[in-house]
Amino acid sequence: MPAGRRLMANEERVVARFNNGIVLKGYAKNFSIDCDSFVLDETGSGKAHHIALAELKALFFIKTFEGNSKHRDKKIFSAGGKKGSKVYIKFLDEESLVGFVDGEIPWEKGYFLSKEGSKAKGFYLVPVDDCCNNVKVFVVASSVQDMTVMVK
Repeated sequence: MPAGRRLMANEERVVARFNNGIVLKGYAKNFSIDCDSFVLDETGSGKAHHIALAELKALFFIKTFEGNSKHRDKKIFSAGGKKGSKVYIKFLDEESLVGFVDGEIPWEKGYFLSKEGSKAKGFYLVPVDDCCNNVKVFVVASSVQDMTVMVK
């Protein structure tokens, strides 16, 4: 499948980052926040991978597969602009992300990254840097070590 092909209605261009460090680029089919798994058609090979969300750290929804290797993401919040709760996320592997939670904060009380009765396996984060290649990131809750909500 060529990288420049048209997206189908039920798929999105993504980079899947696994807990074990593996990275796959491709097209996610029928992904939703409450699914246990989804299919990723890998770029280049076209191989279909059935991916369990429990194996993922995060799923990055991207503009292009090429990206810009010279770009360094901004990790600071600027005045105005995006709406949502400002958060700092630290993953179990010590990598961190800064962005805005798209929607509600994913917990009601305490330190649990899911609401009681919710089937969602994680939440969406919108990057602070509009110039980065990431449109949004689906953060798998089980891969998060720490999350801090910034005061507005």
